[in-house]
Amino acid sequence: MEIPIETSGRHIHLSKKDLEKLFGKGYKLKKMKDLYQPSDFAAEETVNIQGEGVRVLTIRVIGPVRSKTQVELSRTDAIFLGMAVPLRESGNIKGTPGAVLIGPENKVKIEEGVINSQRHIHCSIGEAKKLGLKNKMLVSVQTEGQSPVTYHNVLVKIDKNYRLCMHLDTDEGNAAGIIRSGKGKILFN
Repeated sequence: MEIPIETSGRHIHLSKKDLEKLFGKGYKLKKMKDLYQPSDFAAEETVNIQGEGVRVLTIRVIGPVRSKTQVELSRTDAIFLGMAVPLRESGNIKGTPGAVLIGPENKVKIEEGVINSQRHIHCSIGEAKKLGLKNKMLVSVQTEGQSPVTYHNVLVKIDKNYRLCMHLDTDEGNAAGIIRSGKGKILFN
């Protein structure tokens, strides 16, 4: 089964509390563009993340706000920042490193929440039934193109509001020759 693939650059999901600390009381994110998943959008806002020492990266805010702040970095970003960042499913931030976030109004130190997001497939309930996929199962995906790569341990995430798409971080996308979007085939383990 052919599926679309997107690369996901470094980004941050902010809690309402941290959004207001960084940008000001009552601040609302400004939508720059809708993303492929129906509920998500790239905001106009960016923040800086400071790792160990003085190195800083600018990261895009993804809306809407979440209950907890989460930063998603590629391995290359984490190395640049001098951080040991674990591979985790999005939302699983317990015991992960924290960082200093710098916004236009203030700095915020988060105690945890910096991860390298595990490669995954978003899938609607109907698509999952058609494809024989179950929530939290692991599959392999072979990319198409001049530099095909087979990714193993791809987590399937099913929700009524999702659209079928695999997400890779920029390091994984670059390895497969996928700049922003590409295609692949699900291979069952």
